[in-house]
Amino acid sequence: MTGRRGVACAGNWILDIVHDISAWPEKSELVRILGQTSGLGGGAANVAANLVAMGANYPVVPIGLIGTDFIGDEVLAHCKAAGLDTARIVQTEAAATSQSHVMNLPGDSRTFFYHPGANDLLSSAHIDVDALAASYLRILYIGYINLLAGLDKTGPNGRPVAADVLADARSAGIMTCIDLVSSHSATYHDTVFGVLPEVDILFLNEVEAARATGLAINGETDDAGMIRAAKALADGGVRRAVIMHSAARVVWMEAGDAMIHVPQKVPAANILSPVGAGDAFAAGVIHGLHEGWSRDAAINLGCRAARACLGAQTATGGLGRDLLHPPPTDQT
Repeated sequence: MTGRRGVACAGNWILDIVHDISAWPEKSELVRILGQTSGLGGGAANVAANLVAMGANYPVVPIGLIGTDFIGDEVLAHCKAAGLDTARIVQTEAAATSQSHVMNLPGDSRTFFYHPGANDLLSSAHIDVDALAASYLRILYIGYINLLAGLDKTGPNGRPVAADVLADARSAGIMTCIDLVSSHSATYHDTVFGVLPEVDILFLNEVEAARATGLAINGETDDAGMIRAAKALADGGVRRAVIMHSAARVVWMEAGDAMIHVPQKVPAANILSPVGAGDAFAAGVIHGLHEGWSRDAAINLGCRAARACLGAQTATGGLGRDLLHPPPTDQT
């Protein structure tokens, strides 16, 4: 990849509407919404916006599909405010723009009510690998696998369409990264393992790892369980590294070796919303991969980005240029 620079971010583009609630209601009960904020959501949107927010000095190329509705207009407005190039974010009349209503319990967790809309129509035709290669981009990131019906579906060759996109990128000398999502699907395992042989870097959390592999992981501090699942995913074909994260651990599995990092604990009082923290972590690590940093330095930036994300209401509101200036070191 000598001489290549830039990251293409393809996949989910969502309008997140984050509702702060005082408690999670029982069935049929009413709960008050204490605050409401909208922002970009989805793997591609969050990683692209976070890279730009951090001040990445290389091209960041967003790729996605949205509707022609007012929600799509709001997504484009958020993109413009974030400094994103929208040339490859296509608008379609065939579906509404994707949206998520995120129920956020401050200091605790969040629950997503998701409408797929145009995201399910994103196809290989929207990801022009030849053009990306001609632009000498270094990395193609796709997020989220298992939440993009047009790419998750099985193609004529018996594997997910996304696998062919990733294969074309790898053949063109582009590093491939994917991220998963904590969804329920009867084909979750098959979709994930169908794309792994074309993946250089796999990002996922411990919940997604358990669903993909069928192996038990007993919470966010189960080192042995996370390592076991990471090895199963690596054995499934991942070409370079499996990078698994929870709120309490990072497991980086590469070349048969598992490195465990314990991130600094964030006090609950400092957490406005956990929405997008995993994507912020991925953006930090992707920047480190792009720049050829060590694993320690890449994880350090990823954890710092995740912590910054926790201090904002939306998935992309907490990150700034201070994360890269001065550049992180290997010290955590």
